[in-house]
Amino acid sequence: MSVPQLNDEHRGEEILAVFDTAFGQLLAADPAAFRVKFRKMAASAFAFYRGTACLFYHDLTAHNGSGSKRGGPYLDERTSRVWIHGDLHAENFGTYMDANGRLIFNVNDFDEAYVGPFTWDLKRFSASIALIGYAKALSDEQITELVRVYAGAYRERIHALATGAKSDEVPPFTLDTAQGPLLDALRDARSLTRFGLLDSMTEIRDFERRFAPGGGSIELDAATRYKVLAAFDGYLETLPETSLARPDSYRVKDVVGRRGIGIGSAGLPSYNILLEGHSDALENDVVIYIKQAQTPAVSRHITDSAIRDYFQHEGHRTVISQRALQAHADPWLGWTELDGSGQLVAEVSPYAVDLDWGDIDDPEEVAAVVADLGRATATMHAAADDQSGESLVPFSTERAIDAAIAADEESFAGLLVDFAHTYGARARADHQTFVDLFRNGRIPGL
Repeated sequence: MSVPQLNDEHRGEEILAVFDTAFGQLLAADPAAFRVKFRKMAASAFAFYRGTACLFYHDLTAHNGSGSKRGGPYLDERTSRVWIHGDLHAENFGTYMDANGRLIFNVNDFDEAYVGPFTWDLKRFSASIALIGYAKALSDEQITELVRVYAGAYRERIHALATGAKSDEVPPFTLDTAQGPLLDALRDARSLTRFGLLDSMTEIRDFERRFAPGGGSIELDAATRYKVLAAFDGYLETLPETSLARPDSYRVKDVVGRRGIGIGSAGLPSYNILLEGHSDALENDVVIYIKQAQTPAVSRHITDSAIRDYFQHEGHRTVISQRALQAHADPWLGWTELDGSGQLVAEVSPYAVDLDWGDIDDPEEVAAVVADLGRATATMHAAADDQSGESLVPFSTERAIDAAIAADEESFAGLLVDFAHTYGARARADHQTFVDLFRNGRIPGL
């Protein structure tokens, strides 16, 4: 990727224009939430990169050809129409409990998922590794090697899946198969309990569990509560039949509002609902959230109307994408509408632990983790195809990607290495420009 050298003032105006397109309406509705979001982004170049998928895709398409039909290295009619994560970076991996009750380590957070070129995921991840490596004072040569390790692991796993490897030969990362920091995260997740989560969010009043006041919860007025419960009824119709084994599981005990939290959720209204769960025992109660789904950054740069028209709304897109990309997804995962906006619904999981890069410093250990994440990325891309139950990607993605890489095996890793260094440097410079814009009051609406 060749990014033109822009002076700080020009680049600052470009960043502000992209932010206005991506965040303008939400920022106007809740500027306080965006002040929190932007302060988190100001903390480091990596935090800035996490919060600016919109800028990443603007740059990727403005300087490298936009839209899936323009092609590019390794992209053809099929490999440009792969279900992608959309915001794949080194911190978007962690643990979850699948529908079979197994703790899995893999990609998480599918808010930005869409259908597009598979290389866009790989480039976004590779640049994130360059930023993490720089923050850990690794040399350019060491960063190059890390990206090559990621590319090699991805290539190896895609090829294994494309050539018919049995599922037990490419198992998911579980307590039995994971190693190092991935196993640590799974063990941390196993030590967590539903009771612990409930204890942090709820209390027992008059022999029944209710949400506890404070802690970010907002009491709802009667009209809002009615709307949320109506949206909940709509959500139930989107669940797989296998999820509806015990009707009492969906008895609502309490509802509260929540403010959007996290770098990606600023300004998005959300609600928590407390449900009976799979038994009358209070420790089996379940908390789900209803959150307004966002427009994925990548979708602004994909012009294919067949992709856009496939989804009812952003909530539907998020859920269908996650079910496609994640084997045995959360059985509580569904969608609904509220105030005319698509909503994502899922469990507030007690077993979610994100990969912590804080103590992963030894270059060999970093390389081992990066290799595992390469394998996880390949497994994700391979899951979302003609076997996923969705008609949008009606072919074997692993075979298509494998054939595309095989056509120019030698250049594959080099493509990602060059991009990682170039865009990593771009993101570090942009971070400083952003901090100066923010602290000098240059961001409109704040």
